[in-house]
Amino acid sequence: MAHDGSDGAPPEPPEPEPGARPVTDRPGTAGTDGTDAEPGLKANAIGFLDALVIGLNSTSPAYSLAAVIGPIVALAGIYAPGVMLASFVPMLLIAAAFYYLNKVDQDCGTTFSWVTRAMGPWAGWLGGWAIAMTGVLVIGSLADVAVHFGLLAAGLDGWAANEALRQGLTVVVILAMTAVCVIGTEMSARLQDVLILAQVFFLLVFAVVALYRVYAGTSSLDGTRPAIEWLNPFGAGGAALTGGLLLGVFIYWGWESAVNLTEEVENSATAPGKAGIWSTVVLLVTYLSVGFAVVGYAGTTFLAENAGEEEAVFAVLAHEVMGGWDWVVLLAVCTSALASTQTTIIPASRTALSMARRHALPPHLSHIHPRFRTPDVSTWWVAGIAIVWYLAVNQISENALLDSLTALSLLISFYYALTGLACAVYYRRHLLESVHNFLLIGLGPVVGAGLLAWLLVQSVADMSDPENSASGVSWFGLGPPLVIGIGIAVVGVLVMCFWRIRDGRFWQERRGVADPALVHAVRKPRSPEA
Repeated sequence: MAHDGSDGAPPEPPEPEPGARPVTDRPGTAGTDGTDAEPGLKANAIGFLDALVIGLNSTSPAYSLAAVIGPIVALAGIYAPGVMLASFVPMLLIAAAFYYLNKVDQDCGTTFSWVTRAMGPWAGWLGGWAIAMTGVLVIGSLADVAVHFGLLAAGLDGWAANEALRQGLTVVVILAMTAVCVIGTEMSARLQDVLILAQVFFLLVFAVVALYRVYAGTSSLDGTRPAIEWLNPFGAGGAALTGGLLLGVFIYWGWESAVNLTEEVENSATAPGKAGIWSTVVLLVTYLSVGFAVVGYAGTTFLAENAGEEEAVFAVLAHEVMGGWDWVVLLAVCTSALASTQTTIIPASRTALSMARRHALPPHLSHIHPRFRTPDVSTWWVAGIAIVWYLAVNQISENALLDSLTALSLLISFYYALTGLACAVYYRRHLLESVHNFLLIGLGPVVGAGLLAWLLVQSVADMSDPENSASGVSWFGLGPPLVIGIGIAVVGVLVMCFWRIRDGRFWQERRGVADPALVHAVRKPRSPEA
């Protein structure tokens, strides 16, 4: 395990106690019986910048903005940029937890592995299940948005309105992006580089043109010049901030995909964690820039009145701001959703791989493609279940698909909060050794976990009212998003209990929390063979 040896570095946990089973039994290393295991994921396949790009694309910035800018403005008015700024805080704190936990355990299962190591197998398994299910819920929707906006950008509005055609093309996109993920991490990274450049360029063009027209007085809507006061998250009141933070969990979610690739990234002990942290910072700058431009150009009345249109609001704004060049913004949303379709497969498939190779899921999910050295079986399984979910939910209604996306906030808040808590628990005997450890490894992640736990409770309360759902209908007296979230949790517990009976090896590994003793050599650089 690499360590830079610098002063103030966080302590690394000790090696397992004598007689204890290893934390992981990863492919590509010697197995517990002393034999060589099958080849694992391709090490050093990508670098820091590639990981950063993948983390950014996983959040789908253009799509995320298109989906939430209207609802956030409806809640907070001109203070929408301030709410997006406040939403950044818990994400940064949890990103710090990912960084410090990855330094001591470079496992592609991330939360699953770390929570298991710190808090035991039951909590770890549920954290892994939550990550896998977020991919299942959102992949179909992302691909659908990519197809829809791609057709609009090409002027094929009639095709975009044809549901059967759009759904068929969506399935094709999912299969194509899955194939890219299986063929290789390097190919995935190259495609992501192109998509993020196109997306950021298109967004910046949109923001610059919108702000220019605001200051030139040529806005076609009720524009107003931006002011620094818009960054005050409390300007619209506490209730608006609460609702905005719930939306903020969604727009920042996904940056940790960079950490899920930790076993395939150069300098795996530090680079993936840094990529995750920098992803949140770049997202903040992007969201604030576009947020100021959109609110300044359109004004709060237009955005609030069209909040229910979600990403369609961006399509309207694109035409208002860019005129005949509206395809630029439509293409930004298309490339954003397309990129995120691919990168969202990564956390779910890598988590399933990690769980399977540690006997927490069926072993065939841990299969590594012998040529491409990617988790081909778990990747195709994630894609297949996502396609079935997308098609099945669409048969209910388009609003049911939106309700399934709303349920994402429950799963995201749950496993992010678990990760923040696991960081403090794992390092708990070392938190008072320095101010650095106390603030960045203990207090920060715990505060982030507390904020997300609070948001989770608020989400449950909000989703219990059917009137707050996209469809406005009642399922068992509750809002559909909450029913979907509860259903996923119940299925997860049942699957966990079934597999515990079927194969209990994962639950027999006594990892618990870190031993208080330090390995004295950890502050010295280790040789590559160590």
